[in-house]
Amino acid sequence: MARKRDDAVQHLPLPDEKQVEAYLRLHPDFLVRHPDLLLALSPPSRWDGEDGVLDMQVFMIERLRDEIERVRGAAEHLIHTSRSNMSIQTRTHKAVLAILSADSMAELVEAVRDDLPALLDVDVATLCFETPEAPLPKLAAPGVLTLPTGMVAAMMGGADRDCALTEEMPGDPVLFGDGAGLVLSSAVVRLSPGGPCPEGVMALGSRHGRTFHAGQATELVTFLARVVEICVLRFVG
Repeated sequence: MARKRDDAVQHLPLPDEKQVEAYLRLHPDFLVRHPDLLLALSPPSRWDGEDGVLDMQVFMIERLRDEIERVRGAAEHLIHTSRSNMSIQTRTHKAVLAILSADSMAELVEAVRDDLPALLDVDVATLCFETPEAPLPKLAAPGVLTLPTGMVAAMMGGADRDCALTEEMPGDPVLFGDGAGLVLSSAVVRLSPGGPCPEGVMALGSRHGRTFHAGQATELVTFLARVVEICVLRFVG
């Protein structure tokens, strides 16, 4: 029914100039109620350009139009970014709840491996720890990957860095195990549980390039790693 109505409207004859003029005279507040139309109208020029005289009003109006479009674009980008950040924050909260529901190191590994990919919209998630100085059987839960000693510091590029983002690079089997073939972009976050636990990382991998990229905010994924640290120390320490 709506489609027929739209077709009927499209075939209505357009009003002529006199009808438009008459309507606007009867509704002098029309442009006040529809200010967007001002951007589509061509303002009159006070001079026609003869004798080298230019109408600066036209240039000023065009500049204002461009500025309005720029501000509108910036506002739309801000809205999109805010919505995206809110979605990521909600996903992170759900991931934290999944991690806190674990009652053992084995369940923690399962939560990271099985729940985080769906909750964070990634393809692979793993927990990796360097070889401890003394045997630590509680840390050796199924699914925990072992890293060479010193690898965490090398990946982070410094003691003051807690997150390394890779825009487009095949996944490292040392970090992602059998799921490395699914990874093209990754976020690797330092884990420092303390106590007898060695340094480790939580690795998130996506099959899509630039899922993680330089300049991206890392506060939420770092916060998630801090929650994992607390759980690891509770189960192993």
